[in-house]
Amino acid sequence: MTDQTSKPMPKGSREERLKQALRENLKRRKAQSRERSQILAAPDAGLDKAGVRGPDESTR
Repeated sequence: MTDQTSKPMPKGSREERLKQALRENLKRRKAQSRERSQILAAPDAGLDKAGVRGPDESTR
């Protein structure tokens, strides 16, 4: 027997979900790129007086 409880999804919904996921990914990547360019513009911005990164900066 087959399970008849699940309804087939409309064909366009997968494409719409993929489009939305790609848009969100692009937004995230652009934001990361802008953040990196700001860090590169001021390379000592994340360093303390001793030239050591703080505990939250070490994961970057």
